[in-house]
Amino acid sequence: MIRQRVRAWFEKRLPRTDGWTLTQRNLYILPTKAGWGFCGTLLLMLLAAINYQLNLGYALTFLLGGAALVSMYQTHGNLRRLQLRVKPPAPVFAGEPATLEVVLDNPAGERHAIGLGLYARRRAGMAFCDVPAQGSTVMRLRFTPDRRGLHPLPTLLVETQFPLGLFRAWTVWRPAAEALVYPKPELPAQPLPPGQSTQGQDLPARHGSGSEFEGVRTYRRGDTLRQVVWKKAARTGALVSRDTSTSTAQDLVLDYAATGVADSEQRLSRLAAWVLAAERAGQGFGLRLPGLDLPSAAGEQQRRLALEALARWQPAGTRG
Repeated sequence: MIRQRVRAWFEKRLPRTDGWTLTQRNLYILPTKAGWGFCGTLLLMLLAAINYQLNLGYALTFLLGGAALVSMYQTHGNLRRLQLRVKPPAPVFAGEPATLEVVLDNPAGERHAIGLGLYARRRAGMAFCDVPAQGSTVMRLRFTPDRRGLHPLPTLLVETQFPLGLFRAWTVWRPAAEALVYPKPELPAQPLPPGQSTQGQDLPARHGSGSEFEGVRTYRRGDTLRQVVWKKAARTGALVSRDTSTSTAQDLVLDYAATGVADSEQRLSRLAAWVLAAERAGQGFGLRLPGLDLPSAAGEQQRRLALEALARWQPAGTRG
């Protein structure tokens, strides 16, 4: 508990930045467990050499001590002047792993055994790489956000024990970028709600009993592949397309108030599943949330805008 409080206090003192250059001001170094053991061994060797007046004992002790000091300098230099840049992760759904990319730029000689991991979960494992001289290396980390919204990226730990493992040099970095997390789609997904007329009256759903669109026409040059009804084409041998003229007669609105569940997060989860279902079917849709009304449209951009609105939306009592 005390260690967690000290870690949280230390993290809050660090500035948030998407670029991090390692210098003497933000690099730390201490002996490892092996390093402390090595120091104890040197002390015993020195005492034995003094007690028995062994000149070779003195020479060996100071030789090993000098090697340890050189190792400490090289361990610190393995990170010094290294430049780090972060790439914001692509949006993911809650519960899915997000991939964080960190670019390591090296303005000096070759670096070896550079470790990167999450500061809060160092013992869970580190990813290691070498960085070529005057070059760059991209490292990828995965973390799993468990709830929707806009989240700051986790604090990162960069460390090395090269070359002998006697010393550990490290730095702690708080990226300023944020990760967008969509609501987790409801499983199993519920059927899409029926379309509505522009006057607000319900119209029959456009899907027949066989989950095929009823409004179709002969394929015309210029129709997109998404408009082609492939099931009907496979059965009849003729290419047919969805009739966009009939699709304007109805307006599919995914309404927060018409989800049929009480909990706000469950409503957003159901809306997310509906957004994905409508986009897969190639059907245009609008999104209606308290305080937000997304106009009806179709395609990948509409899907992205709708999911982003669901991720960012907050109930009235929690808006700041």
